[in-house]
Amino acid sequence: MAGNTSTLHGRAAKAAERHRGRPRGSNNSPLRYVLIGAALAFWLLFLFMPLASVFAEAFRKGAGAYFESFDDPAALHAIKLTLLVAAISVPLNAVFGLAASWAIAKYEFKGKSFLTTLIDLPFAVSPVIAGMIYILVFGAHGWLGPWLNEHDIQIVFAVPGIVLATLFVTFPFVARELIPVMQAQGNEEEYAALTLGAGGWQTFRLVTLPNVKWPLFYGVILCNARAMGEFGAVSVVSGHIREMTNTMPLHVEILYNEYNFVAAFATASALALVALSTLALKSFIEWRAASARKSREGERLPDNTPLHQTV
Repeated sequence: MAGNTSTLHGRAAKAAERHRGRPRGSNNSPLRYVLIGAALAFWLLFLFMPLASVFAEAFRKGAGAYFESFDDPAALHAIKLTLLVAAISVPLNAVFGLAASWAIAKYEFKGKSFLTTLIDLPFAVSPVIAGMIYILVFGAHGWLGPWLNEHDIQIVFAVPGIVLATLFVTFPFVARELIPVMQAQGNEEEYAALTLGAGGWQTFRLVTLPNVKWPLFYGVILCNARAMGEFGAVSVVSGHIREMTNTMPLHVEILYNEYNFVAAFATASALALVALSTLALKSFIEWRAASARKSREGERLPDNTPLHQTV
């Protein structure tokens, strides 16, 4: 029995040595090329071709017709409303995400798991259902509808309803980017700052915030992209009123249903450019975050550094 065990160990050691000696890029298995080809085919079929078709249809009648599509007052209002909704919802979600992630990662309190579940709720609820919730609460026949009508306050089928719906579907993005980073960093630096006499706001501004600035920017970019491209929840609460409550995605739908394909795809191409810009910023932020992490690791002293060298 002992001889068989030693024989097996010897064979395993020889196999490991052969594997270590093999160059890392020498695996020419056909399966690898099949998987790479399948991934490229999927990318071409489901990502590149639809994106290219959007720009092809937008410029089908020339650049003049393309830019004339944005001279329409309805198109200009849709663009302005989309930017306004993003300008309101993104900063609010950034503040909420930063506060919620700080509380969840740095403190222990009752209801912590419940708060985490609430943050994930928009990922589980359909945006259309989220819009229906606001209709049931703020609509003319909703829970608060009669009171709002008495005080001449309009939420649904107006800009406030669009902002509320956008806030609901986008608020997890910032928090979900920050919570893992803050949990991985721990509380040691904050405790050290407090020990040295820093106040709570000073600790947050000078210690916590610089450590999470790149994940924060990343979450803000994702939140902005979703806010500008949201369709389902906004479609329910907006009412599709031209030059009043139509955002860019809703404007695209109306133009397409009216067979105005050039204008529809021109507006869609603007949203596609926003998506491509988001990907470029995402790659830049990931690169910057990796560079900052490597620089911080390079500045750390090795564990065996003598104490007199740290003074």
